[in-house]
Amino acid sequence: MRIRDAVSGDLPAITAIYAHHVLHGTGTFEEEPPTEAEMAGRLRDVQDRGWAWLVAEGEELPGEAPGLIGYAYFSQFRMRSAYRFAAENSVYVRDDVRGMGVGKALVAALLTRAEQAGFRQMFAVIGDSDNVGSIGLHLSLGFQRAGVLKSAGIKFGRWLDVVFMQRGIGQGDRDIPA
Repeated sequence: MRIRDAVSGDLPAITAIYAHHVLHGTGTFEEEPPTEAEMAGRLRDVQDRGWAWLVAEGEELPGEAPGLIGYAYFSQFRMRSAYRFAAENSVYVRDDVRGMGVGKALVAALLTRAEQAGFRQMFAVIGDSDNVGSIGLHLSLGFQRAGVLKSAGIKFGRWLDVVFMQRGIGQGDRDIPA
């Protein structure tokens, strides 16, 4: 697996991976898959601010062409200035390679890039308290549960929680950044 910065040529695969999660999963609360043009705008917004949007490329799988097997990015947690040292990550993996370490490798790379960008905290805002894959991935990288918003949204005809997880990066909260 190779991890690299996303480029515009990756958008068809990124859009397809995310569309699958929108239509079949509860990790995102979006209910209509965004278009490739919408995803291009999201990619541009993240990269124009100097934040990382990474993709993982896989080896050729039997019966499939090699290609993107996942993506992840971080952005500032909220846009108010007080949050300028707090990042939020998002990670999505192609369905046929879930549970194979792709998401963990992507989030680990994001942690490094976020620290290099001056962030001190990384948050994961995980849709669905039954999303054991994402919760486990974040736990394995040192994230801790920070709270649960019970019944925060409705998707597929049922109430869904939102799980907040948090990890300090770099100096974390040991001091105030200059």
